[in-house]
Amino acid sequence: MTVESSNVESTNVEPATGTRRDFLYIATGAAAVIGTLAALFPMVDQMEPDASTLAAGGPVEFDVSKLQPGQQAMVRWRSRPIFIVNRPPAALKTLQDPKLLDRLSDANSGAPQQPPYAGNWHRSIKPEYGLLVGICTHLGCIPMFYPDPSKSLPTADWLGGYFCPCHGSKYDLAGRVFAGVPAPYNLPVPPYRFVSDTMVRIGENPPGTVWDFSSIAQI
Repeated sequence: MTVESSNVESTNVEPATGTRRDFLYIATGAAAVIGTLAALFPMVDQMEPDASTLAAGGPVEFDVSKLQPGQQAMVRWRSRPIFIVNRPPAALKTLQDPKLLDRLSDANSGAPQQPPYAGNWHRSIKPEYGLLVGICTHLGCIPMFYPDPSKSLPTADWLGGYFCPCHGSKYDLAGRVFAGVPAPYNLPVPPYRFVSDTMVRIGENPPGTVWDFSSIAQI
C-alpha cells in the first residue's frame, strides 16, 4: 500500500543537461505516478514545502508516524522523489534472509550510494523506516513499489521491493539492486536525520556527521 504525500505532483528533475536520461525520468515518472494514484488509499496529509525551499534544495520534513506498516509516502527534495517506507518486522526479516542476499549485486552496500550512518544491512538510521531516492540507477526511471512477496507480481519469486518497469531492474526494500539487471548500483539514500522520535528532516545529516550527497557513485 502506497501513500503519496501532497507534494508529489511534480516529478521534474533539476534543470540540467536535457539528456535522454532526463527525458526518461520525466516521462516514466509521470506514468508511474499516474498509474499508482489510480489505486491509492487516502493520501497522508503533508505540508507543501515553500517553493523557495524546494528551489534552493533546502531540507523538507515528514512525520513518519502517519505511515502504517507496509505503507510508503513520496516527498520531494531537490525536485527528486524520496521514498519513505514503514517496513514491518516480516520485511526486515526478509532483508536479512540469505536467499535474498544471494540474489543481490551489492548486498553489503560497498558502493558509496549512502551516507555512513546508513551503511548497514537496512541502509537507514532506524531499521523500520527506509528513505531512498526513487530514481533507478540505470536510466533515471521511477521504480514502482511492490512491498509484498508474490509469485506473480511483478516477477516470479518476488520477495518484495521495487521494480522498474522501463527495463526490469529490481531492488529490495532497502534499495539494494539485484544481480543480473540493467541497474548498476543500489538506490541512493539521501542525507537525513530525525529531529524527534517521528519527524524526519531530509537534506540534513545528523549532528556531528559531515556527508555530501554529491559523493554518491551514481543517480
